[in-house]
Formats: sequence, C-alpha cells, structure tokens
Amino acid sequence: MNVSFRPAMDCAADLALLVGLYDDAARWMIGHGIDQWKPGEKDTDHFRRWIRQGEVWLAEAVEEAAEEAVGGWELWWEDVPAWGEQPPVAGYVHRLMTSSSAPAGTGRVLLDAAERRIAAAGRPLARLDCLATNPRLRAYYEEAGYAVVGEQTAKEGAGGDTYGVILLEKRLADTTVPRARSKSGAGHGRSRSGG
Repeated sequence: MNVSFRPAMDCAADLALLVGLYDDAARWMIGHGIDQWKPGEKDTDHFRRWIRQGEVWLAEAVEEAAEEAVGGWELWWEDVPAWGEQPPVAGYVHRLMTSSSAPAGTGRVLLDAAERRIAAAGRPLARLDCLATNPRLRAYYEEAGYAVVGEQTAKEGAGGDTYGVILLEKRLADTTVPRARSKSGAGHGRSRSGG
C-alpha cells in the first residue's frame, strides 16, 4: 500500500473526512469491547480548532490514481492537561485513527509518519497518552517502542470530566547527518528529511 500524508485543511471535505475517520474508529472500538471513543464525540469544530492550533494530518492510500483516506492524527506541540508544563522537547500524538477498511499495519505507518514529523521539527521525543483502562492500546504503543513514564490520574476532558491516562514516550532517532568538514574547517550538512 502506498500512503501519502498531508496536513488537513480547514475545509468542509477534510473536516468531514476527519469526523468520519473518528466515528469509524469509535465504532470499531465499541465492537471490540474497548470503552474509549464514542461516535459523534468529536465534531468539525473540534478538528477545526486543532487544525488552527496545532497540526492535523490525513493519510491517503494511493491506488491507480485514486486516493482514499485511511487515517489521520493530531499533532500537538504541548499537552498541559496530561503532561503539565514541559520544555519544548516533544510532539504529542493524539487521535491516531485508521479507517476500518485500512489494511493491518496502517496504524504503525501513521505513527511512524507522526514521529518523523516531530523529529523534523527538531524535537527528540514523541509522547502520547492512553486511557489507564485500555491495556490493549498501551501494549500496542509499547510494541512500537514507547515506554511508560508516568500516569495522570485526573486528566480533565473537554466536558470537565476527569479520567486516568498512562503517559508514554519514545526517544526518536537523530534525523540529521553529521556535519562534514570542508578544507577551510567550516561545517555544512543536510537533514535527511531534505530540510
């Protein structure tokens, strides 16, 4: 599967895709006995806010000149409700979601892309959280190289409710090429990400 990634736009089509992806993922969770997301819980206003405040990404499978949305995620540059005040050393992945029609392994492809984006921004850590009551998701992230670094027992949600989350973090590989020395001794180099 060839997957392309792009920032979501604040337009009706992208907002509808994001809401649809979220609701699809929520229905899958419910069908598999996971009590975490509920269909209808995140609307266009939610995704519009994060498009404006952070980054929201869409993943599209490219097959014979046709594209189909297979997932998305939010990338925040701070997460005070879960992590408290922190120095700017991490990107925070939220709402990693895949469509029910996406092939197995798509979630990991999306997570890898989010990690590359964080590293490209010069931040060495990827962070995320999951409900303390969701051991299946915790195991998924641990298998992807994340380590539990704490627990927030009273994270406050948008509606004022509180719930417990497990805090996970992954140190990202250095994405820069070591500087080469010219004959004059001045260094120059390029990022592997092309930047």
